[in-house]
Amino acid sequence: MTTSRIAIGIEYNGSHFNGWQIQARDARTVQHEVQQALSRIAVHPVSLICAGRTDTGVHATAQVAHFDTSVERELKAWVMGGNNHLPEDVSIIWAKKVDENFSARFSATRRSYRYVILNRLARTAIHSKQVTWIYDTLDVALMHEAAQALLGEQDFSAFRSSKCQASHAHRIMNSVHVFREGEYIYLDICANAFLHHMVRNLVGSLLMIGRGERPVSWMGELLKLKDRTQAGPTAAAAGLYLVAVQYPQEYDLPSTGFLPRFA
Repeated sequence: MTTSRIAIGIEYNGSHFNGWQIQARDARTVQHEVQQALSRIAVHPVSLICAGRTDTGVHATAQVAHFDTSVERELKAWVMGGNNHLPEDVSIIWAKKVDENFSARFSATRRSYRYVILNRLARTAIHSKQVTWIYDTLDVALMHEAAQALLGEQDFSAFRSSKCQASHAHRIMNSVHVFREGEYIYLDICANAFLHHMVRNLVGSLLMIGRGERPVSWMGELLKLKDRTQAGPTAAAAGLYLVAVQYPQEYDLPSTGFLPRFA
């Protein structure tokens, strides 16, 4: 029996999901929902491998996953048919046949996230599950300056969750930008890979710098200390989005993710 490998792009609002990964307890997850939908189209069980396992409450505009199937279907059948069996808060955006060497996880060269903060006195009623609300005045220039210490290959142990299962804490940070548009602050961050809770832990420390509670130099000091207990608290999940996953050009995968903007 011959099999084909299919890569798919997925978009989801993570507000009512217990993250991406299927869990032992009876919890609603993105992986479970999409696998169930695709299994109905394939008429056999489908198992998904994704580019990055997002946590409870985290969103994605450009998650990538792959699965193997023994049936032949038009690519639009995986998209349209799959979406017919999915709830409204998750959608398959595209599908593409790839060779057997492709891995949504291991073939990825870079991953990008955007973290969105509503920085005003009043909380939001409309976007309460899509942004993180901070009422304290934040100095975005100081946050951006401090974040530049993260660039390059670093040991990110100071920003690693105690539940992280990665074999080591070294990652290559390609870029990080913090900027304001009106009442909203955006943090765009790109690295070869991320540790469990790494982005949210980084944001938690940057918020302390933005409030003036710590100096700009603190981020560099935390990297050297390699001690999670010395860094800031974990920021809320609501403002975090997986917005891009890059692969070698040979795979020619669609680039359909978007950057959420609220300003």
